[in-house]
Amino acid sequence: MKIRRRSIAARWFLGSFGIVAVLLIILDITGFFLIRSYFYGAVRQYIETQANITAGVVNRLFEESGSDYSDEVINSIEQFEKKNYAELMAINRDGKVYLSSSGFTPAESYDMPDYYDAAASDSHNGYYIGRFSSGEHYMAYTVMNSLSGGATRIVTSLTKIDERIYSLVLGVMALSAGILLLLFVLGIYFIRSIVRPIQRVGVTARKLAAGDFSVRIDNESSDEIGQLCDIFNYMADELEHSENIKNEFISSVSHELRTPLTAIKGWSETLEEIDDTDTRKKGMQIINKETDRLSGMVEELLDFSRIQNGHLSLQQSNLDIIAELADAVMMYEERAKSEGITLTLTDCEDIAVVYGDKNRLRQVFINIIDNSIKYGRKGGHTEVSASVNGGKIQISFKDDGVGIAENDLPHVKEKFYKANNTVRGSGIGLAVADEIVRIHDGSIDVRSIQGEGTEIIITLPLVSGGKK
Repeated sequence: MKIRRRSIAARWFLGSFGIVAVLLIILDITGFFLIRSYFYGAVRQYIETQANITAGVVNRLFEESGSDYSDEVINSIEQFEKKNYAELMAINRDGKVYLSSSGFTPAESYDMPDYYDAAASDSHNGYYIGRFSSGEHYMAYTVMNSLSGGATRIVTSLTKIDERIYSLVLGVMALSAGILLLLFVLGIYFIRSIVRPIQRVGVTARKLAAGDFSVRIDNESSDEIGQLCDIFNYMADELEHSENIKNEFISSVSHELRTPLTAIKGWSETLEEIDDTDTRKKGMQIINKETDRLSGMVEELLDFSRIQNGHLSLQQSNLDIIAELADAVMMYEERAKSEGITLTLTDCEDIAVVYGDKNRLRQVFINIIDNSIKYGRKGGHTEVSASVNGGKIQISFKDDGVGIAENDLPHVKEKFYKANNTVRGSGIGLAVADEIVRIHDGSIDVRSIQGEGTEIIITLPLVSGGKK
């Protein structure tokens, strides 16, 4: 199933800008109706008040004036003081307009919906908004005169009111448009500030994937995008570092494999051509020694591969770690002596029981002792000791060899890393040892001063927190 992808800008436009635009449109429409309702309400209240006042005056004149009633009503309507804003009409019992403040009497076909409503309703008043035949918008209000039987009607034009309403609504719409424009400009700027660095990350990532580990991202900000760029650059540094170490590892392993293979091939050819017992014996010893070296390197590589794939298996049981340590030291005593190095086991408990795989732990001890001999000085000394403290055993391997440089010390347990390329080895032995100890819930601590020596301390938990 193909996933349809949208850009960040498109998602923002639909998700944020679109929603704000719809909300502003709704607010504009709502605002239009509220403004119109407010102004129309004010006009209606005004004409209702004027109509009721006039109707009251007409009723009072009907009661007081007698025969002069008509003259008084005519005089009141003709002198209507608000005639510039509204037209006041007098309607007789027959529903005909017989008098108007404008001086003009409407035609017979003149329509008055508000009058019809007032005549038919119990409240005796009617209200109507409509348009004249000329298209002019108007509002009318009629109130029935209870004594005379006629009615008083006021009509006012809404043209200027509508103009005022439309001008206010246009102002609100212009403000909304300005807000949308500002939001759009700021949104585009903000999105670009996100998209462009992400695009640079994408371009740089493709270059990294293609094998160019020298590329980096220029970071110009300190926000989350800047942090992402810093993390990406850190990742690129680590990839470049790992690539360099891997290349060095391949070169080193190739050299390490070539050396014993060359020796084995050379002595095999020599043994085929000579028939000297001493030479044959020496040649076989060298072939056996180099074969062991090859086997050890292959086992290291296999162990490393198993660890990387999570397939390193352990055959764990309770074991005397002191006995395993003593066996490893004994295995390398002669080797150390041949290299001019004294290897001793001191300050050890009689028995210390841990739960682990004895072959793997012995492999760790052998690896560390082998490194101690390889990096030791002729005439030097390697001291192995063990002590129990707080339910744990600490095993120390201390030599007075060449030591490790301070800048190399944090990396010595990393895979493929070699602090000294002049000494044979693949650079993964200590990484494998560290992983094996970690699987046993222990740790390896490396302390060293260049030119003075190195101490490696292995810490492992004891069974039941003590000795047996």
